[in-house]
Amino acid sequence: MEKKILLAACALGFLAIIFGAFGAHALKKTLTIEQLNSFETGVKYQMYHALFLLFIGVTQIITLKEKTIVFYLTLTGVLFFSGSIYALTTNGLTGIKSKLIGPITPIGGLLLILSWGYLFYVILTKK
Repeated sequence: MEKKILLAACALGFLAIIFGAFGAHALKKTLTIEQLNSFETGVKYQMYHALFLLFIGVTQIITLKEKTIVFYLTLTGVLFFSGSIYALTTNGLTGIKSKLIGPITPIGGLLLILSWGYLFYVILTKK
């Protein structure tokens, strides 16, 4: 499982750099400042959680079961949160309906909060 977590962390980081460069260069001419700021927020949260998963993958303070829970909460949270922000900010280019995507963003945020909260609880209750 640790290898899976580390590979996911690397993939999220790799893609965050690509999306960041894409936003800064290719989308700069087509999106508004507000949309670019939102897109950048998605990139930042994706990178923060790539680093978070790197920590989860290598730490020995939590069990494999606990790592698995944090991993799935975080990965799903990033996909929902950052993914929906990418879709919402580029909907003028892609034609994706924002009414379908909009509610996914806060669900992703909640999953990210739960991943950190669960990790806090697990560490707090360790003997």
